[in-house]
Amino acid sequence: MSEQIAVSVGHKRGDFVGATHMALQAAVDYVARLGGGTVRIGPGQWEMGNSLFIRDHVNLVGAGDDTVLRKCPSGATPLADDIDWYETSVRVVNPKLFRVGGGILLSGKSPHFDRMVYCKRTVVAIDGDTVHLDRDTRDNFWTDTHAEAATLFPVITGDYVNDVVIQSLGIDGNRAENANLNGNYGGGIFIQDCDRITIRDVTSRDNNSDGMSWQVCDDVTVEDCRALNNTDLGMHAGSGSQRSMVRGCTMVGNSQGFYFCWGVRQSIVEGCTIEDSAKFGISIGHRDTDNVVRNCSVRRSGEIGIQFRQHPEGKRDPHRNLFEGNLVEDSGQRGDCVGVELAGTAEGVFLRANTIRDTRRRHKVRHRIGLRIGEKVERLTLEGNCFEGLDEEIVDLRQG
Repeated sequence: MSEQIAVSVGHKRGDFVGATHMALQAAVDYVARLGGGTVRIGPGQWEMGNSLFIRDHVNLVGAGDDTVLRKCPSGATPLADDIDWYETSVRVVNPKLFRVGGGILLSGKSPHFDRMVYCKRTVVAIDGDTVHLDRDTRDNFWTDTHAEAATLFPVITGDYVNDVVIQSLGIDGNRAENANLNGNYGGGIFIQDCDRITIRDVTSRDNNSDGMSWQVCDDVTVEDCRALNNTDLGMHAGSGSQRSMVRGCTMVGNSQGFYFCWGVRQSIVEGCTIEDSAKFGISIGHRDTDNVVRNCSVRRSGEIGIQFRQHPEGKRDPHRNLFEGNLVEDSGQRGDCVGVELAGTAEGVFLRANTIRDTRRRHKVRHRIGLRIGEKVERLTLEGNCFEGLDEEIVDLRQG
């Protein structure tokens, strides 16, 4: 379309005025009703008592670092009664935690299976100790399995939404005042079953979760973004995501920098800086095939710089991936300090023109290894890699 609607949201002036998620959501929903367009979010700190839910064809554009969406402090309370999968209200011990229009997370161990279950909803009414939800839960949450309700949610959420740009804004997850939310359900930005989403010039910091997580999404582009000091993963290309493009991003101080989840394919990560990860700089594993990681710098990873994860069933290992022109520096802090590790039965992997080095003095770390190759790895191609400052350049377990 040659022209679409554009509206502004500001604290004191704009088409929509406010300082919370409600003003932002009103603007997004209005533009979506008119077929799409742009919501311009002005400077200031926006208090997020619920997710900002993105909509089809609606672009979010902030004022750069001056626009900050900040997660409110979280609280949790036990359920006062069971809720079954078809119900839309829940009784809680402490209803004062919740606000109409706010976010709510139900969580607990499944009464039927040995796993946790989660449900993210919006509060639409409160009557005494009963909190009414915008739709049914689709899982059972029972008091005898210690189910609880909490004010936990991603700061920006998308479900079954396509063709959106999120640009030039900051997300503050308020990590110090929030409980942890599993990155398969939350993060500074969390999108699922979405296609053609572009995230550009966004900083997602201090989330007690992932910085950015996209699950079962195709053609996601993340460029010139920053994921800083998040408890879990900096950027999480989630299960089943195809053709992700991640360019020029910075991931610093996360548990893991960039994480390929399950079945991530035909994706490119290039020109990124990944530093000071508590565990792994880059991790790739279960059925992650035909991906490219190129011209990235991975420094000071707490355990391993680049990790190829191992699955008990070899056919599910990460095959046919290319790592080219990357720098892996000063990996590990104790024991064997490994720059790149290929575990399991990875096949058809190319490592080309990478530099793997350690700049630390030998007495600072015990044993510095550039590349460790698992005993079942097949058809590995090594071309033009450079190793510097290591005790062992290559440990090849295939040779016994």
